[in-house]
Amino acid sequence: MPMRVSNSDSVSLNPILLVTFLLLATGLLMMTSASVEIASSQYNDPFYHFKRQGIFALMGLLVMIITLHIPVLAWKRFSWFLLMGSFALLLLVLVPGIGKVVNGSARWIDLGLFNLQPSELAKIFVVIYLAAYLARHLDEVREKWSGFLKPLLVIGTAAILLQLEPDHGALVILMLTGFCMIFLAGAKLHRFIVMLALCGGAVTYLALTKPYVIVRFSSYLNPWAAENVYGGSYQLTQALIAFGRGEWFGVGLGNSIQKLYFLPEAHNDFVLAIIGEELGLFGVSIVVILFCLLVYLAFSIGKAAERKGALFAAFFAYGLGLLFAGQAMINIGVNIGLLPTKGLTLPFLSYGGASLIVSFFMIALLVRIQYETECFDVTKSEPIESGPVGNRISV
Repeated sequence: MPMRVSNSDSVSLNPILLVTFLLLATGLLMMTSASVEIASSQYNDPFYHFKRQGIFALMGLLVMIITLHIPVLAWKRFSWFLLMGSFALLLLVLVPGIGKVVNGSARWIDLGLFNLQPSELAKIFVVIYLAAYLARHLDEVREKWSGFLKPLLVIGTAAILLQLEPDHGALVILMLTGFCMIFLAGAKLHRFIVMLALCGGAVTYLALTKPYVIVRFSSYLNPWAAENVYGGSYQLTQALIAFGRGEWFGVGLGNSIQKLYFLPEAHNDFVLAIIGEELGLFGVSIVVILFCLLVYLAFSIGKAAERKGALFAAFFAYGLGLLFAGQAMINIGVNIGLLPTKGLTLPFLSYGGASLIVSFFMIALLVRIQYETECFDVTKSEPIESGPVGNRISV
């Protein structure tokens, strides 16, 4: 059971680790239930995906243990190199023969055991750089256009590289996270209005120049139309059927029909739909509550670091919480039809080695920030910056 030792040497549960392992246990159970039939027919082993996901979980735990031994200040010192490394990875995936192309998108690098998705690491490294920048230039971010625009140039560069893959899901999450971090730093609201108008125009232009985006959006607006139900909105309609069959308490664990070749990627991007079918609204609500708790705890850790004057640690924790929130919200929105269909994993629940390992990495970073905030005088290793975080969210 996840434990932590406080300054008073009392032993108590660490809430963020408890929530993490509850999500992991739920994910292993439901991902296995969703993949049994496909694994049995394709690999002659109904637990093929469960075994692989178990290996990925052990790798994630190893990454977590290593990360827990790295001081928070080290990430700040190397933030520039991490940013350049993230850009290099995003460029590397575009190189023919290195980047693995699936469904027209070059998003993965084949490492043998699993496919590395550079955008997963790039999001975290950009957050680290933004946290370091905001901590160093807080007054400039609040008072001057230059301080506001400089971090947006970093976000814009990453967004262009993500668009080249293309990976629209990671692009949206990164932009929302970056904007929210700058807002929390105290940037003026009218500057956001100007930038949001420009970004809205850019997104509209990209949508109009990409025919498949128009098709996907029209399918989203009318998924049950005859031309869409077996076309662009097939996954969405099958997911909605799964939620409809589940009603309040589901049809029972393992009794899903939609996972029997009706719903593509049932064990991956649409595992929540299988949860809705087998465990009903009750099961989906538990998953949503766990993610809300995870984000709440991340912001609590950030606020505690802020109180001690460690602004880098505070922005870092806020950014990690926003990444979890963005990915969960988009995946859930896609599953229930609130957002256009987009391939994006649900942290700890969807099948996938890279996603699971990176999620463990993010949790380890949060736990390390929490540990240093509670057990040390963080101001001795990180100078108090000028003033508290600006547009704060009460936690």
